[in-house]
Amino acid sequence: MSADGTAPADARAPGGVNPWAVAVVVALATFMEVLDTTIANVALRYISGGLAVGPDEAAWVVTSYLVANAVALTASSFLAKRYGRKAFFMLSVAIFTAASVLCGFAWSLESLLFFRVLQGLGGGGMAPLAQSILADAFPPQKRGQAFALYGVAIVVAPVIGPTLGGWLSDNFSWHWCFLINGPIGAASLALMGWLLQDSDAAIEERRKLSKRGVRFDVVGFLLVASFLGSLEVVLDEGLRKDWFGSNLIIGFAILCAASFVAMIPWLLTRENPAVDLTLLRSRQFSSCFVVMLGTGAILISTTQFVPQIVQEEYGYTATLAGLVLAPGGIVTVIMMVLAGRLSGYVQPKWMIAAGALIITVGMYRLTFLYGDSTYWFFAEARMYVGAGLPLVFLSITAASYAGLRPDQTDQASAQINMARNIGGSMGVSLAQNVLAHREQFHQSRLIEHIDPSNPAYQRTLREATEYFVSHGATPASAQSQAFAWIGQQVQTQTAYWAYIDVFWTLGVIAFCMAPLAMILKNVKLGRSAPAGH
Repeated sequence: MSADGTAPADARAPGGVNPWAVAVVVALATFMEVLDTTIANVALRYISGGLAVGPDEAAWVVTSYLVANAVALTASSFLAKRYGRKAFFMLSVAIFTAASVLCGFAWSLESLLFFRVLQGLGGGGMAPLAQSILADAFPPQKRGQAFALYGVAIVVAPVIGPTLGGWLSDNFSWHWCFLINGPIGAASLALMGWLLQDSDAAIEERRKLSKRGVRFDVVGFLLVASFLGSLEVVLDEGLRKDWFGSNLIIGFAILCAASFVAMIPWLLTRENPAVDLTLLRSRQFSSCFVVMLGTGAILISTTQFVPQIVQEEYGYTATLAGLVLAPGGIVTVIMMVLAGRLSGYVQPKWMIAAGALIITVGMYRLTFLYGDSTYWFFAEARMYVGAGLPLVFLSITAASYAGLRPDQTDQASAQINMARNIGGSMGVSLAQNVLAHREQFHQSRLIEHIDPSNPAYQRTLREATEYFVSHGATPASAQSQAFAWIGQQVQTQTAYWAYIDVFWTLGVIAFCMAPLAMILKNVKLGRSAPAGH
């Protein structure tokens, strides 16, 4: 220890190991977990075909992971303090890795979803611990560099995810989107067992909690899990099951409402609740929570629906669909650096509002899609989204911690990250429902014009028939082909208009985030808040 009480710059991590070795191991595990939030999105078409399910059912692969991840976030902070960061982090990585391999060997949609839930539970346990481990491993003056390495991992992983997932699906199979985590996870576990050690302060905190007999709020955790899980079932299955015409949906809706009603008084009256709802009494924190819900909805929905439309309607391969998102990811990396510099000079509310409006422009651009839209049309729109997201993400982190006590930061971090995942899951469900409903609406409107007495329809049918005759078809066969061609055009136009409505919906969500940000209070600039995962 130096004379001024600070640790020397070359201080070792707990256990006497090189702190940079710890940083690399933590970043590797984090990279693997964040990669899985996007790697499967472009493979949904392959998963849908391989498991013989519809695209809306395949979307559960994304939403189930996000919900399970959000549920695990509520428990991870306490369990890590109570039973040790190293032990809990390694357990989370082991669960995540094993579940990833099992996802790769899934034989049905049900088995895949079950393993994705396990994977999400493991991933949620990893997220809040990474930065705590880094903070213990590095002296204060070196932590910025360590967090920069961690930040690179969480920013680059979503950029690589869609392209890697598409390439694996096209050249091998969708199973490898999950199997690839096996060797990475095994290597991470081996290195963790060798390098990681709990700090003296963490050991002392664990001893105090054990001595006081503080127990985990199991009931609160189960109520939160029941509420979020049943809500997701209602949102995802409601459309296919005819909403409240289905006993299944009614049952889960009752469970959702009952869990919510019981959850509120329970969490508000516990000394150590699974989720500290008192944070939401603050206008500052609750506004950040709602903004993060919207941000998660846009982030995950665009990552899924942009690749989906270019594959289904424009014939892109999974690899090319992933590459559509790549320019936006590169812009995100650049903007993360710029936003980090701006955060010391510009109030978070202004950065959030600016980011939300930039995202709105990107969504608005996507509403101009048409049959001849090119690769760069979609890539450019995604670049707007990629430019706006870092302004929102980093600023919410700073704004959400304003006015909180030090002992509330763990809960605040968990809830902000939970909001991102819940928002992403609900956003995908909302977009899926908008897509299905608007397809039905536009199809019914377009079919109204397909009337044999309509001169425009007669002219189109005649010209299409003549075209097929000129290409060698018999008159009878040519007319059948003309009917089929007109039907196909109706389906294609219906899909275009439905996707446009989806992007309009996401654009409205982004636009509403801007005025919501303006009610945030000013914060003290020039000091970084704890970063969210």
